[in-house]
This record gives sequence, structure tokens and C-alpha cells, in this order.
Amino acid sequence: MSKHFLFALLAVLFSVLPARAETMLVAADATWPPFEMLDENKRVTGYGPDYIRAAAKEAGLEADVRNVAWDGIFAALGSNQCDAIASSVTITPERQATMAFTKPYFENYQALVVLKDSPVQKLSDLKGKTVGGQIGTTGILYTQRLNDTQDLGAKVKTYDEVGLAMEDLKNGRIDAVMCDDRVAKFYAERKAGYAENMRVAFITDEVEYFGFALRKQDTALLEKLNQGIDAVKAKGIEEQLQAKWLGN
Repeated sequence: MSKHFLFALLAVLFSVLPARAETMLVAADATWPPFEMLDENKRVTGYGPDYIRAAAKEAGLEADVRNVAWDGIFAALGSNQCDAIASSVTITPERQATMAFTKPYFENYQALVVLKDSPVQKLSDLKGKTVGGQIGTTGILYTQRLNDTQDLGAKVKTYDEVGLAMEDLKNGRIDAVMCDDRVAKFYAERKAGYAENMRVAFITDEVEYFGFALRKQDTALLEKLNQGIDAVKAKGIEEQLQAKWLGN
């Protein structure tokens, strides 16, 4: 077989092979079950990572999701260490000033978790109580805003991870934890070692929306992901993911 014929044959073979999908690197803080967590093999999983993998696939992309701590996750995006964030990031005007967001992929509320024997039933019961939450999240910002605007009178304690706040609540070192309602329900209703002692005191009526965060200049990637999200919704994949991770 001549070299010219061999090269021609290889060219034909490679021309009919499917093109390899472009891979996007995605950051997620895997401490926020059931949205983001690590499985038994230390792979990042949960509703958010599964959703962006599905949306990326529908858009002809691949999503490589890596575990990145919350306190450095936005800096990782800004310094090009990742292409997107899939970490229960609430779309807010402040964040939109520095980042782009996809279409919303989840509707969220804040919830307060307390011990089962706690007298706390409503916001006004938090006066003089210590409320914990993950630093920089809308849950802790919501509590601080109530202190400033409604004279809530609560003490605020921040943590690097919501799980550390829940541990302190379980051990009686704080009085409550404010976080996303599905995270609150996960700990208070499903997580072994916690559900036996905790309850959700109330859920706020202020709606929030999660979106995948990108750099503002990455308009082409934003368009592709939005198309992927549309397909995930239209094909019923979103409902399957909600059933898998969030239940009814």
C-alpha cells in the first residue's frame, strides 16, 4: 500500500467519524445537597451538575464538573479557571453586574431550619437568636437584610459550608439555619443523624431563581446553554431530574 493511498484512506476515515464534543469546565461547590454533592466515588453529582450535563449534551457540548469551594468559585470563573458555575447560584442584580446568567433552571425559596423542640415558628421569634448560614449565600444575605430593614434582632453567624452550620444547630451551638428550602428539607426530612432532631420552621414567600453563571463575554456559550436548557425542559428531562433528586 502506497503512503499516498494510506493518507487518503485515513483522511476519509476521519472525515466520517463524529466530531468530538467541545468540553466546558464547570465549577460546583459540592456541599449543598441535594443540589450539589459528592457521590461515593468523589464525583460531583446532584440536581445542578446533572442538569448542566444534560443541557450541555443537548447543545452538543460536554460538561466536566469539578468541585470548587464556594469562597473561591466566582474568582475561578473570573480568572478563566472554569467556564461556568453550576452551584445553586441565585440570579441577583448584584451578580448580574459582573456575570452573565443562563435562563433559570430552578425556582427557589429560603427556609429556616430549627431543632424540633425550638419555640421558633415565625420571623419575629428570631429576636435574640443566632441564625447560621453559608457565607455569601442569599440565605444569609436575606437574614442580614431583615436585621437592617425590619429590626429582626437576630444574631448572624456565617460558615464556609452549610453542613457546618447544620452541625452546630444539631449540637445546640446556634438556634437556626437559613438556607435554600430544598436543602433545608434535605437535612430536616432525609439526612440521617439530622432529620430525627430538626424541622423546617417556615419557608419564605420571596421567590428566587437559579441560573448557571458565565463570564459576560462568553455570549456564544451562553446561547448554546440556553438552547440546551430549552431542550431539557421540552423533552421532559427536567422533570426526570427533579424526580430523581428532589422528589415530589
